Amino acid sequence: MPDPATSDHHPDGPDRKKAQWIPLDRYTPDGSALDAATGFHSTIAKRRTVRHFSDQPVPREVIEQILLAAGTAPSGAHKQPWRFIAVSNPEIKHKIRVAVEEVEKEFYEDRASNRWLEDLEPFETNPDKSYIDTVPWLIIVMALRTTDDGGQVYYLNESVGIATGMLLTAAHHAGLATLTHTPSPMKFLREVLDRPEHERPYMMIPMGYPADDCKVPDIKRKALDDLSVFIE
Repeated sequence: MPDPATSDHHPDGPDRKKAQWIPLDRYTPDGSALDAATGFHSTIAKRRTVRHFSDQPVPREVIEQILLAAGTAPSGAHKQPWRFIAVSNPEIKHKIRVAVEEVEKEFYEDRASNRWLEDLEPFETNPDKSYIDTVPWLIIVMALRTTDDGGQVYYLNESVGIATGMLLTAAHHAGLATLTHTPSPMKFLREVLDRPEHERPYMMIPMGYPADDCKVPDIKRKALDDLSVFIE
């Protein structure tokens, strides 16, 4: 499969205007690459999914910078097929909470398999999403099935997935906590937010400071030998 970012066989034809090329503004960390990588791992290892948020306000300017960081993600043919809907309006958040809880109640009572429920049991999750009313921001990640002017996009899920990961990382770097939430189905989010048809809800991310008494499960992450293979 040709790489849409570099292929000469572009769907818009051979006469498509070529990109202008500029020197790379290279990032160089202070100290050695190993020190930088080790320090970043130490920081990001503290990132945890939380469900207990503080109502402490988070300035819009902080959210703006986090979203701009997410927007630096690579994407197929640089189509940037994402949109981040940042919601702080209490009434809209509550509407989303009510809709989410309806979907989640159906999931826990009717749609989830016994195995799935057993896997979730240690984490004590349930249909109650009261934190949506508490957390200062909800970030709704939308995947754009076409560009805003109807153009084609490429590697949609991969591109939006990378951007979402960078969003979570940027939020953690700013000292904020997050929760990745994918209620299914999510069509109601587009309706509540009055978004166009070509925007598909991809993920809902509550974002704010953790509550002072916030606790998280005592879990272990995979060791290097379990998550990687080196071929040298």
